[in-house]
Amino acid sequence: MNTNPASSIHFNCGLSMKNRFMLAPLTNQQSNENGQLSEDEFNWLTLRAKGGFGLTMTCASHVQEIGKGFSGQLGIFSDEHKEGHLRLASKIQSYNSLAVVQLHHAGMRSPFEVIKTKAVCPSDNEKHNARALSIEEVRQLREDFINAAVRAQDCGYDGVEVHGAHGYILTQFLSSKINQREDKYGGSLENRARLLFEIVRGIRKKCGPEFLLGVRLSPERFGMYLSEMKEVSQTLINDYNIDFLDLSLWDCFKTPEEFPDSKLSLLEHVLQLDYKNVKLTVAGNIRTGKDVQKVLDSGVDFATIGRSAILHHDFPKRVIKNPNFEPIKNPVTEGYLLNEGLSKTFINYMRRWEGFVN
Repeated sequence: MNTNPASSIHFNCGLSMKNRFMLAPLTNQQSNENGQLSEDEFNWLTLRAKGGFGLTMTCASHVQEIGKGFSGQLGIFSDEHKEGHLRLASKIQSYNSLAVVQLHHAGMRSPFEVIKTKAVCPSDNEKHNARALSIEEVRQLREDFINAAVRAQDCGYDGVEVHGAHGYILTQFLSSKINQREDKYGGSLENRARLLFEIVRGIRKKCGPEFLLGVRLSPERFGMYLSEMKEVSQTLINDYNIDFLDLSLWDCFKTPEEFPDSKLSLLEHVLQLDYKNVKLTVAGNIRTGKDVQKVLDSGVDFATIGRSAILHHDFPKRVIKNPNFEPIKNPVTEGYLLNEGLSKTFINYMRRWEGFVN
């Protein structure tokens, strides 16, 4: 199979994506503490749309104030956030890029110093100083995810992605290690996945069939098991009318943790699913033009780019022009990253990545 990265994709909802490049939803800490969009975050995201990404996704945007996961996070839990989102969606789309919000709640990973109260979780979690949600709060959480999607649609976004990965609240519900509930949201995999499925069903019902809807999952780490996540993924594909599945693999080419003796890579395992008309994107160590071509040739519909999108705002254009393109080597200077549209706040955050910034 040979898929041209410059070729377009057509989703079930009727939308088209001009190429095979999606900007990963990247934590950047650039927005205002009240959740409103900042000029820095606006510039960072719109420059990536200008740089050729077929789909430009926001950072994780929290759907409840108590679900804030980091300082400077972009919010979508209040109508007070709509003005910034209206402007952002319109500008992204002006570059013929699909504008998508990632809907997020950090759950037990909401730091006390950020939310100024005890974090929430499916079950009491002493390690993270988090309390269990009541059944009424679980229902409210579901409605707030759905309401955030409606808010995104009102702001003109093409769609949303439900963040069920990276150890955040929907992952916490999915995890048999973390979720110790004894009601219909805990116990069996069917029960642990119930909240995710109810959110996805509710978004589709409220936003209609022409709204782009994706789900991000972690097939391993964060208390996830590949075998269970494959089952959840197949159910989403079969029963919930999603347009794309976004699997965050951390390293597409590694051996699965659950099956260390497998001759198949983690990517090859997730490609065993029957995707029907649902598109698949993956993230994880896709850094060069050759990496992009490798995952597309394997059967992935489009590639999600993080690190190389930080280094090159126009990574898609560079790879389409030169299939052997390789990003600049790290470490890079602060001046280089400023020219690539990162603010000093984002650059300081990137200093957490060892060897990234001089």
